[in-house]
Amino acid sequence: MNHIVIVGCGIIGATLAYELSLIAGLKITVVDKQPPAQAATGAALGVLMGIISHKVKGKAWRMRQTSVQRYGTLIPELEAITNKKIPFNRQGILMLLPSPQVTTDDLPFWEKLRETRQNQGWQLEILDVAQISKICPQVDVKSREYIAAIHSPQDRQLDPTAFTLALVQAAKQNGVDFKFGVNALGMKSLSDGENSSARELQTTEGVITADTFIISAGLGSSLLTEKLNQKVDIRPVLGQAIHLRLGHPLAKSDFQPAITCNDTYIVPCGAGVYPTTDYWVGATVEFSQDNGELSADKELLDNTLKGAIATCPELAKAEIIRTWSGLRPRPEGRPAPVIEKLPGYDNVILASAHYRNGVLLAPATAEIVKEMVLEG
Repeated sequence: MNHIVIVGCGIIGATLAYELSLIAGLKITVVDKQPPAQAATGAALGVLMGIISHKVKGKAWRMRQTSVQRYGTLIPELEAITNKKIPFNRQGILMLLPSPQVTTDDLPFWEKLRETRQNQGWQLEILDVAQISKICPQVDVKSREYIAAIHSPQDRQLDPTAFTLALVQAAKQNGVDFKFGVNALGMKSLSDGENSSARELQTTEGVITADTFIISAGLGSSLLTEKLNQKVDIRPVLGQAIHLRLGHPLAKSDFQPAITCNDTYIVPCGAGVYPTTDYWVGATVEFSQDNGELSADKELLDNTLKGAIATCPELAKAEIIRTWSGLRPRPEGRPAPVIEKLPGYDNVILASAHYRNGVLLAPATAEIVKEMVLEG
């Protein structure tokens, strides 16, 4: 039996564990120093910007399309297995195009993208100001000028923590062994002169021998690859978000999509499961300073909240329940994510550094890794 060890149980590691558990003949062990859905996963807003993204071809588009399609079947699949509802907003994403950041000269791009998506079998809608006001009265179209809005009805938003916990529960039922509170320290390898093979994972609870190792530990991935003399430079980018409680849906409207404007997101909480009375607002994008320090900038978070209120003024009445931050793993000097066999190793797979798209690309990542595992 092929024994696979996955290091890391954020949304990527958990998705890998579940999808691989559907393949007969695999023994799967997951190791994480924390409980599941911590770090970047626990801080994510779960907005799946697939169809509305600018990607139209190549691997980047194929991964987005694969993930959006798989989420449509994966959510009900997990709900049936776990008997738990996963908050999953099926009302799409509404992207507002404000002036002067956007001009009428930008509209031909969106018209072309709408045409491309239609040819690919997907939908995009371009809304004028009157249409925005009619279907989404929570948006203030009087105080701020909008060129248009893009509604992507087939994009989604989900609760990343609830989703990850459901993956873990379902994978456990399929026989996956999860070891939480266990720190991966490094690997031992053997070399045949050309390629090396990792054989043992050293942990704080002893040595785990396996046939294949998958590193999906986010920012912790770099430390493990360095132990195998391969430097994969993954750096943190901090993001902050806010949980608001309004007590009722915005504008008391039944249409509650995820709304984005100037890279600020307003996300209804618990969509599809609970009454939508709470909202997440985020997220900042904060890089380390020249001295390497990285700390949350309160002014940036305040500006994010102000931007959300400018978009939906009713949010000014909301109570701040909590604020939080998390570190996103971003690869240095190369596109995100990093999904490949570790150079020089025939049985170590790296599936990490998804930056801001970990939730979106988790199913597609699992599909790519499955192919690597089956190919050997």
